[in-house]
Parts: sequence; C-alpha cells; structure tokens
Amino acid sequence: MADQIGMVKIFDTTLRDGEQSPGASMQREEKLQVARQLARLNVDIIEAGFPVASPDDFEAVAQIATEVGNLPDPPVICALARATDKDILEAARSLKNARSPRIHTFIATSPVHMAKKLRMGPEEVIQAIRRAVALARKHVPDVEFSAEDAFRSDRAFLARAVQVAIEAGAQTINIPDTVGYAVPETVKDLFRFLIETVPGAKSVVFSCHCHDDLGLSVANSLAALEAGARQVECTINGIGERAGNAAMEEIVMALRVRKSWFNLETKIRSEEFFRTSRLVSSVTGMIVQPNKAIVGENAFAHESGIHQDGLLKDKDTYEILVPEDVGVSGGRLVLGKHSGRHALHDRLKAMGYSLDGEEFERVFSRFKKLADQKKELYEEDLEVLLTEEESQTRDRFVLKRLHVSGGTEIPPTATVVLERDGVEHRMAGLGDGPVDAIYRTVSKITATNARLVSYSVKAITGGTDALGEVTVRIEGDGLLSIGQGADTDILVASAKAYLVALNRLERKKGKAGRLSFPASFDSEKKEIQETP
Repeated sequence: MADQIGMVKIFDTTLRDGEQSPGASMQREEKLQVARQLARLNVDIIEAGFPVASPDDFEAVAQIATEVGNLPDPPVICALARATDKDILEAARSLKNARSPRIHTFIATSPVHMAKKLRMGPEEVIQAIRRAVALARKHVPDVEFSAEDAFRSDRAFLARAVQVAIEAGAQTINIPDTVGYAVPETVKDLFRFLIETVPGAKSVVFSCHCHDDLGLSVANSLAALEAGARQVECTINGIGERAGNAAMEEIVMALRVRKSWFNLETKIRSEEFFRTSRLVSSVTGMIVQPNKAIVGENAFAHESGIHQDGLLKDKDTYEILVPEDVGVSGGRLVLGKHSGRHALHDRLKAMGYSLDGEEFERVFSRFKKLADQKKELYEEDLEVLLTEEESQTRDRFVLKRLHVSGGTEIPPTATVVLERDGVEHRMAGLGDGPVDAIYRTVSKITATNARLVSYSVKAITGGTDALGEVTVRIEGDGLLSIGQGADTDILVASAKAYLVALNRLERKKGKAGRLSFPASFDSEKKEIQETP
C-alpha cells in the first residue's frame, strides 16, 4: 500500500435509488428533510432524484438544488437522466440553481439489456452515449456516465463505451453492478482492466454502484475501491431496488476501522449516522433490522456473559469502534417537564435543527405534553417530535382526541375526534380489537377505504414509559402509503401512524404514474428503462 492516504467521494443515492424501494416513495418535503441531514452528514454528492419521472420529483430536485445546493461548502447536487435529450434537458433545468450541479446519464451496455429492453444495437448505444454526454456537458460542467448492467456486459464493448463517454466529456465513470451479480474478485478484475486499458481512464474518477441481491454489495464496493475506484454510490440503511444498495454507514466505517488496510478515508461526519438512519427509516417506513451493522439497535448490545465480562475489563475486547463515533450516545440527554424553552432550543441546535417562531412553539408545546408522560426525554424522542412536526404540514386529517375502551367481556370501542379539512368530527365505533376499532372509526370519519397491509410496533427508548413507535402500510386506489406514529400510549401511536399514512395517500393521489415517458433513445420505441 502507498503511504499517501487516498480520498473517497461518497455519492449518496438514498433520494433516488433508495426511494425506488417498494413502498418507500417520498414526498417533496420529506426529500428536502433528508437532503438537509445528508448535508450535515457531509456527503460529497447527493443524487436528489430523477427529474423527468414526475412533476413532484422535478420540484424536489429543484428545491434541493436551491436550498441544500447553496449552503456554505455545499454538496454536489446530482440529477439522474437516461441518455435522451428530454431527460437531460429536464435534469439541467432542475439543477439550474445549484452551485455545484451534476447530470448523471446512463444507458445499458449488456447484451440482454440492449436486445430485450432497449431493442438497440451496440452502435446505436455508442452513439447515444456520445450524444447524451456531450449534451449534458453543454449544460453543466460536471457529468457522470453509468454503463447499466456493466458486469454482464462484453468487456471489450464496455471498454469502448467508457472511452466514448470520456471523450465526450464525462469526468466520472460509474461501473454499476445493477443486478447484484458480481463477486469481489470479478469486481477488482473489471475495474483494474478498465482503469489500466481505456485511453483517458487515468484522468477521470471511477465509481462503483453495487446492489445487494447476493448480500455482497458492501464487499463488492470495497473491492472496487481497492482496485482504484474513488467514488462509491450508496444509501443510508442500504435501502434501494429489490434487496437494496450498499449501505453507506458500513462502507465508511469499514474504511475508518480498517484504515491501515485500505489506506483510504472519507470526509463523512460519522457521528451523524444514527440520526440519519432513524430519519430515513421514519420517512420511508422501512424499519432497520436490530442486527443491522453500525446503526441497528443491537449493533453495540452485548448479552453473552463472556462478552459482558470482557467489555467490563476493556471495551476493545468486543467493540471495534466506539458507539459515539456513529452517533450512539453512551450518556443520556436529561430533559423533562421542568425544562424550558432555552434548554430545548439549545438541545435542538446541538442536534443540527434551527427552529424559530411558531414552528418552535409547536414543537415546544408537544415536548411539554410528552414530558408530562415521561420522566426523561432522549434525543430519539426529540427526533420523533421533529419528524411529526414536518409530517403534519398541510395534512387533511389531524387527530385531536382519542378514547378507547374494552376488555375480556366488553367489545373494543374507539371514540375518535379529528379534524378533516379544518372541521372537527367526532365518531365512535366497534372493532375486533382496540386498533381495529380505531382504524374502522377513522376510516368512516375520513371517508376513506384504505386496506391495512402491515402493522408493526417497537419501543424507541427503554423503560416502561418508553415511546412506542407504530409503522403501518396501507393500500388505496392502487397506491401504497406508509405512516409512522409515536406515543407513550401505543393506541395513540397507532392512530397517529394510520393518519400519517392516510395523509400521504391523499397527497399521492393524482401522482400515481411515476414514469410514462418514452423509454428508449428512439421516441418510436415503448420499453421503459430501469435505473442503474
């Protein structure tokens, strides 16, 4: 290994590939909220979305480009585009206010994709690459090209495609394992081949984008870095198409803990990982498995007596990284019912949130109500309050009061008071259980007919007064929606989660078709391209 430490760029695609996880679609406000946190995490590039996919996605990219893309020392704001004029022009338009914009254009290079999906010959694909990259360079100085399904492509043809992209002006070349087919040795071999043999390869940055279909995305990403790649494309919590993408937190901490092996580093503020993970989980409704590396609830938990004994003697016996390094605090945040505005404001500021005026007063009021129920509040509790504050913007349905009764001899009954379009409604109803009674009654008041797909509960913090977090998935009018709610009363949390899901479903109506545009590079053809 060379003595000089190499720098790796972190390209976050949580808002684009991560959002393509089934059921994980985000609204514009949610995307902006996650983008702000990614900026705090200090990622190099944020792939904000696929502007041509829908008007809402376009507006989300444009808003992120304007706000997050103009922070002091802002990240690069990137927009995805297929190798078509329409896609590239929409991407350029969405990025016009960013200080550091990037267009990421792609086309498939594998025989199966070219023949079956694109219905294009190799020469047509080469011409599409040359035209797309050149057009993108006319609008932004920073262009990335991806050869979709690179690891099932003919090696000689892939090298030619990469060379054409470089000649046309691409400064970053992404070699994606689109279907999670590769293994580490083949990843190293392909990256070394391209870097060493393609003319101009030494003048550009090579990037990896690995999917987890075989559980190898992180290993493959690290292998690409060993072979000379200097950008890695990844997502928070590893969310993404099918089995997901490489998890950013795992890659970054592997490089840090094994720095002597990789001789590489990133500029990521890893202490923001846990907070970012919880935010993405809350916004998408995708629960992080307890044994998930780095950010799972059990990542720093030890039950074995042998392990506990070793830890008490020396933490190095069983912990290879410090919990605080990823934002898991060893201490406790003591805020309670006697805490005032100043204490809460300072704590929120330390967490990276700047709230003033009515927005802060709303959060403070809800903080006080929660503090009356709990002896102590943790940062996780405050994160829930802030997430709920953001989610209630422009909601049609708002829970005001809830009473549930039942028992072994009494049918469960729910009395619900909520606002519908600003008007208060009250109704009582029966159900097979207390949660069923709540949901049946809410459905009647809201005049909705959504179907409950899944329901799950977990405790956010410890103790008998812990906040319970409920996650629901509902389906209505062919659309899937996710909601999360938290409260010390699990029935109240259940009602909140259901209403969040209903409100999101309302906002989704009329925006059902994410993509109905010509999918090939020839406007006469009808196939829709997948993303890398």
